[in-house]
Formats: sequence, structure tokens, C-alpha cells
Amino acid sequence: MTTPNQPDVPSGVISTFRTLLIGLILVVVVLGLAVVTMTMGRAGTEPVEPVRVDALANSNDSCVTCHRNSSPGIVEQFSHSSMALADVGCRDCHEVASDYPGAVEHEGAYVLAGPTPAMCQKCHQQQVAEFNQSRHAAPAYAAIKGVSEFTPEQVAMYQAIPEGGYVENKPVNGLYTVEGPEITRFACHQCHDIGRPNPDGSIGSCRKCHLRHEFSIEQARKPETCNACHIGPDHPQYEIYIESPHGIAYMTGGDDWNWDVESGTQTVSDFPAPTCATCHMSGFGTSGTTHDLGDRLTWYLFGSVSERRPAWQDNMARMKGVCFECHNENFINEFYENADLCVEAVNERALYARELIAPLKENGLLTAAPFDQPVDFLDFDIWHHWGRTTKFGTWMQGPDYAQWHGIYEMLRDISEMEVIVEEEMHKAGLPYEPPSTDDTE
Repeated sequence: MTTPNQPDVPSGVISTFRTLLIGLILVVVVLGLAVVTMTMGRAGTEPVEPVRVDALANSNDSCVTCHRNSSPGIVEQFSHSSMALADVGCRDCHEVASDYPGAVEHEGAYVLAGPTPAMCQKCHQQQVAEFNQSRHAAPAYAAIKGVSEFTPEQVAMYQAIPEGGYVENKPVNGLYTVEGPEITRFACHQCHDIGRPNPDGSIGSCRKCHLRHEFSIEQARKPETCNACHIGPDHPQYEIYIESPHGIAYMTGGDDWNWDVESGTQTVSDFPAPTCATCHMSGFGTSGTTHDLGDRLTWYLFGSVSERRPAWQDNMARMKGVCFECHNENFINEFYENADLCVEAVNERALYARELIAPLKENGLLTAAPFDQPVDFLDFDIWHHWGRTTKFGTWMQGPDYAQWHGIYEMLRDISEMEVIVEEEMHKAGLPYEPPSTDDTE
């Protein structure tokens, strides 16, 4: 029965309409579920800011309460450190007996303003022992000041280091002497104090790399920390690293790397490319963690004429243990062979420069005073700046430094030295024949 004045609607049309309506509802539901799923998925992948735990938030320790007012910055730094979280307190690092070398009276106690490795050693014995065997220790300080400030025990420590290149009665660096203490306290010492002798008999300063008071493992692992010293014309490792393939990977993707991974457990998942610490210090691949920066190196690249390090084959095996995590054996072996050839080629040019200037020294045309003649600076630059940089640029894969900041400058200065030596010998009325260059030109 139909309602008056209402047209009949065919049952097929009603059925089709219901189907369309149900389909539309299903589409809306599916789209809604998709949006919810995507939102939930995105929420799960978005980085979550780590919660910073303040280990000193409820501390009533007198050091903390006093320094919250006098120097709140260091309390803030230490309160979030791994040491504070491990219940290490201010006194554990700073407080000493009244007769401890270097102790000063402070608020009824005796403290070290700057804790030495002897204090760090109480908890970090292995790390300090490794550091003491490294070039960062006594050799770093002796490179500028000699060993005149070392105790007999500290001299013995220095003599025991293969890295030391120990020389009896090692003199103070000539450039250090010329510049004077007014300059060097803000220059040379800022880096070389990493190996300074301390009154308590220890060597060095851990906080040169582990900046107080956070002692962040992330900070110690990042190349910018090494940048404090390893820059400039004589050892531009940071600049070389940044232009290398490894540095490019760090600069473009390092924000996502796992900087807080536990020491000795790092893998390529944590660090897809190495930093300075990965290659030279970290437990990575088959190589264990070390604080001896020469432990994986095969050459004394810093020398005027580079020589092999003691047990260099073992060192090479440890470094290759890091390299193998990303590179194949053929690539690594070929790289080592070619880099060795480059070191030998730089050595040849450094030896030629040494032979070139020899007649001036032999005939008394150079004074005994350091850096008082232009040729002194030229002689120094050839090996200390350009020769070193060529070698560092080679091993760290920085072509601009191996070339334009390295071998090019070395060749240019050698050319200038050739002219100066010949002029000085002729001026003195002495016979002169330049040394043979063989195939180094």
C-alpha cells in the first residue's frame, strides 16, 4: 500500500542506495583507522627528549649548598653527570690530607682545586695507566719544556714511554723560549699541559679531554673536543677529519648516532662512520678500549723524518680491527701500502731539506740562537707544518691538506731554501754544490 501522492520507488533503487551508503561508511571508517594508525606510528618514532636526572636535587651536602650560591654553574653540571648519579661526591675528587702536595685550605678542609690523575686513578686505574704510556702524557709537556721540571720518578716514567723519543737533558723548545712566558701561558701551555708534571708525582690533566664537571661521554667522543688542540698548520687533524668521508658522514648524520652507548660495546649501528675516538680509543670491532693514543698507529708521523713505531705490526692489527667493521681487506691493505709510500716520499723531501741547510750550519753561517734568522723559520715550517700535514692528510683522507696545505707548501719552501743557501754560501765566498735531488723534484 502506498501513501497518497507519493510515487512508488523501485526496490532495486533502494537496494543500490543502501549499498552505496554502507560503502561510504566503510570508506570513512577505514580512512579514520588509517589516520589513527599513522598518528600512533609517528608518535612512536618521534625522538623523545631524555629526562635529565638531577642527582643533587635533594642534597644537603655542605659543598653543594655553598656552591649553589657561589658557583651554581658547576653544581648544575655535576648534578647531571654520570659520576653524581654513581654517588661520587665533591670530596671524593677534591678533598685531600693537609700535607698532600698542592693542597690548599678551604672552609675547614684541604682540597685540590684541580684534581690530578692520581685522584682519578682511585676509580679509573686502567685508564690512567694507559694514559701514562701515551704521547698525551709526559712527552706532550717535554716537547715544549724539556724535563727540567720533572722529578726523577717522572723522568723515569717518561723514559719508559716508547712514544717519548726521550733525549737525555732534553732542552726547552727554541720557539717556546723566543715567545716568552707572557705568550706561552696562553698558547703552548693550553694544549701541552695535558702532560704536565703535578706536585703529587702524577702526570697530566684528565680534564683537558673530559671537561669538568659534567664528564659527559658524548662530549669526550665528539671530534670537536679533539679540535681544542688538533688544529692549525702543524697538526690539523680536525680540519682534515671534517673534509674526509668519515667527517662528512659525521657532519651530515651524526645527530642520530648513539653517543651514550656503553664503552666497549660500540658497533656500526651506533656509529655508521668513525670519529677520532672510534679509531684511536674506543672499543670497536676486535679492538679494545684504550687511553693510549699511539696504540693503533704505525708511524711517528709528528717527526721531521717519520720512523716506524715499536711493535708497529701489532698496532696496525689493532687499527685494522676497527677498519674491518666497514671496509674489506683488499681496500684496507691497499690503503696502508699506498699511505706508507707517501710517508716515505715525504721523508725523502725532509731529508733533502736537512741536507740542503747543512752547509750553513757546518760553516757557522747560522747562529746558535733559535729562530733569529729567516731560514730558521723556513727550516721549521718545512717539516713541522707542511711535512706533517701531508702525512696526516694522507692517513686521514683529507686531499686538500695532503696537497695544498701540505706537499705544495713543502715544495715551495724547499725551493726558497735552495735560493737562500746558495746566496749565503756565495756571500761568504765558500764553494757550494747543491745536494742531489734524485727523483724528489
